[in-house]
Amino acid sequence: MHGQERTDQIQRLAHQGRTVVAAADAGRLAAYPFPSSRALQQVVDQNGRIVAATPGMLGRPPVSVARPNPVDDRLATRACGIDAPGGSCFAIVEFRVRNDSQTLYVLTLEPETALIARPVPAIVLGFLIPLSAALAGWGAWATASRALRPAAAIRRELDEITATDLGRRVPVEVRDDEVTRLARSINATLDRLERAVARQRAFVSDVSHELRSPLAGLRVELELALTEPDGADLHHALEAMLSKSDRVAEVVADLLALARLDAGKDFPREEVDLAEAVDQEIRRRPRRARFELVHEGPVRVVGGPSELARLLTNLIDNADRHAERSVTVRVHRDPATATRPATAVVEVVDDGIGVAAEDRERVFERFTRLADGRHRDAGGTGLGLAISRDIAEAHHGTLTVTGRLDDRPGARFVLRLPAAEASPGEGR
Repeated sequence: MHGQERTDQIQRLAHQGRTVVAAADAGRLAAYPFPSSRALQQVVDQNGRIVAATPGMLGRPPVSVARPNPVDDRLATRACGIDAPGGSCFAIVEFRVRNDSQTLYVLTLEPETALIARPVPAIVLGFLIPLSAALAGWGAWATASRALRPAAAIRRELDEITATDLGRRVPVEVRDDEVTRLARSINATLDRLERAVARQRAFVSDVSHELRSPLAGLRVELELALTEPDGADLHHALEAMLSKSDRVAEVVADLLALARLDAGKDFPREEVDLAEAVDQEIRRRPRRARFELVHEGPVRVVGGPSELARLLTNLIDNADRHAERSVTVRVHRDPATATRPATAVVEVVDDGIGVAAEDRERVFERFTRLADGRHRDAGGTGLGLAISRDIAEAHHGTLTVTGRLDDRPGARFVLRLPAAEASPGEGR
C-alpha cells in the first residue's frame, strides 16, 4: 500500500472511530447503532472486556494491540493475525475515552488491501468525496445567506432613512445573535441622532424667535426716524436702536460661545485661581446687589481662563439680577476622599425668590427664562446658564442649583470642578 493510500485509510478509520468516541463521551454508547454498521469496530474497557462491537466483530476475541501513550489519546498502527474478517493484516486506529467511572478503547479496523482488492468501493468513494464537498459548500452558502438576510434588510432600511425621516428604525429579529445586537445598536444610534436633530431644530427656532423681536424693533425705529429725520425724538430713536443692536450683539455672542463649546473642548488650558477670578469678576463693574466673597486662600483649577471667566460672570450676573439685596460667593476646596478626588467649589447664593424644584433643571436649557427673570431683566438672552453648564461639563465638572441651606428664600448655584494639585501651605 502506497503512503498516500495508507494516509487516506487512517483518516477514514479515524473518522469512523470518532463517531463512536462522541457517543461514548456523551454517555450514549448503548444507543449507538452498532448493529447497522458495516465497519469493523470494537469497544473494550480497561480490563479487556468487550463493551460493544459491530456485527462483523461480534463473537470475536478482543483485538490485542498496544494502547495509546499517556500524552496521546489516539494510536494508528497495523497488526497481523487478528481474528477479523476480510484479511490477515489490518490497519487499526484506536482511541482512548476517559470518563468518571472507567476508561474505554475504541478500535476501528480495516484490511490493509481494501482499496486495491475492492476497486468498486474506491470508485464510489471517489464520487462521494466531491459530492460531499459540493453538498457541504451548498449548505454553507445556504446557511450564510439565511444568516445575512437580516443584515440585508438592515442595509435597505438604512439606505431609505434621510434627515427628514429619522423616525424610522431598522428591523430587529427575535433571535439573539450578532446581527440582532447590531440592529439594536443602530436603532439606539438613530434615537440619539433623532434627539440631536430635534434639539438642533428647536435651537434654530429659538434663535429665530430671539432675534426677530430686536430686529423688528430696530426696523420700526429706523422707519420712524426716516419719516421724521428732523424730529425732536431722533436722539431717543437712536438710543432705542443702539439698545436693540446691543441685544442682537449679546445673542450673537452667546450663540458663538455655544457653537465653540459644541464644536470641541480643546481650548487652551492653564492654572486658574478661582478665588482671584471671582474677585475680579465682582469688581469689574458696578453691581445692583451687595456682594460678599468668602474664601480661605487660592483655590486652583486647570482650565480655559476666558471660558472660566465667562462662567463666573454669568453666575454673578444671574445672582445680581435676582437678588433682593445681597449675594454671597464662597470659594473653597473639598479635600480628596477614598471615593473621589479633590474638587474646587464655587457657591453663589442670593436672597431672591429662588428657583422652584420643578424648574431647577429647566433653567439650564437654552433660551429658558422664568417669569421672574423676564420681569427683572427683559433684555436677557436666556443663554447664560446654559453656557455656564456647558463650560463646567467641558472642564469635567458640574453646575447645579438648589435652595439655600439656611431655608431662607433664595437660590444657591454650586459649581464643582476638579481641583489642581494643592501647593504647600494651601488648604487640603
